[in-house]
This record gives sequence, C-alpha cells and structure tokens, in this order.
Amino acid sequence: MLRLTVPDQLAPPRSAGRAAAARAAELKTEMAAVQTPAASPTAAPQRTPTATATATATAAPQPTATASPTAAPQPTATASPTVTPQPTATATAPAGSPQQIAQAMLGSFGWSSSQFACLNPLWAHESGWRVTAYNASSGAYGIPQALPGSKMASAGPDWQTNATTQIKWGLHYIKGTYGSPCAAYAHEQATGWY
Repeated sequence: MLRLTVPDQLAPPRSAGRAAAARAAELKTEMAAVQTPAASPTAAPQRTPTATATATATAAPQPTATASPTAAPQPTATASPTVTPQPTATATAPAGSPQQIAQAMLGSFGWSSSQFACLNPLWAHESGWRVTAYNASSGAYGIPQALPGSKMASAGPDWQTNATTQIKWGLHYIKGTYGSPCAAYAHEQATGWY
C-alpha cells in the first residue's frame, strides 16, 4: 500500500504571493484526500512515526506466523527415508526363497554374486520363480523352464516340487550352454528365449 506523508506545514515562504499560498492549500487538501480513502481508520496513526513503527512491528510477525504452517510438511520429509529401505529389502531375497537359494549357489558355479542381477530377471520372466510353472505351448516346466521338465531328474528325484533341485539343474544348464547367467540373459533379451 502506498503511504503518502503530508507535512503539517506546507506553508509557502513569506515572499510568495497569494497564488502560491492558495496552491499550497490546494496541495494539502489533495494530499489529505488521497490518504483518507485508502484506509480511513489507519490514516490517522500512519502520520505519527510511533504509530507507523507499531503497525510495522505488528505486521512483521503476521507473515512469520503464516510461514509456520508451511513448515508442517517437514514430517513428510521424515517419511521419505522410510521409502529408501524398501528397494534394498526387495533386492535381498527372503530367507528360504528360490531367489535366495540361487544367490547362495552362484559361488559354487564359479560366478560372483553380481550374476544374480541377470539371473533374477531371466527366471522372473521365464517362470516368475515358481517351482510349478508350466508352459502349455512348449511343455517347459519349473523355475528354469526345462524342456521337457523331466530333464531336471538328473539333479534329483524331487525335480517337480523342489526349488533347490530345479535351480541346481538350471545353473548347470546355463553354465554349459551360455557360460554365465548374464550371457544367458543377454541371449534371452535378443531372442526371447534361452
């Protein structure tokens, strides 16, 4: 809001004539008219420096009080770190899950744990890591989608229901055919099968 201060003394110097005095009176009247419609109850206190300082001091805390509710979203920022551990938990397979069994077996085939980053999406795409996954169109079965599924009997008699048996057979197949899970996954990405 524009504040105009009107000096109480707009009197012209004594050497000025009646025209100058009349003009000064007109200016004083115009200035008073400009201040009065803007805020009539506030106009009187604005002329005194003490009232202006009080009004300014009173106005300053109001924006600060308005800014305080804006600070409320800070608890939301505290909730963000809770989201960060979730992907880490997803990357680590649950205890006893087929993914964890496969992770534990990688070293016995001479591969580093980084190969799981390729094996996981490969078998997730092929079978969703389900022991009883069956492809009706091809006859492929189990986690590694052996074709036919009975091939996995070479890894154990419980090949139809045991994740460890299926994973052991699947890792032998990958090593003998592609060399590593990442090579098998690259082939699957290029051709749609491995």
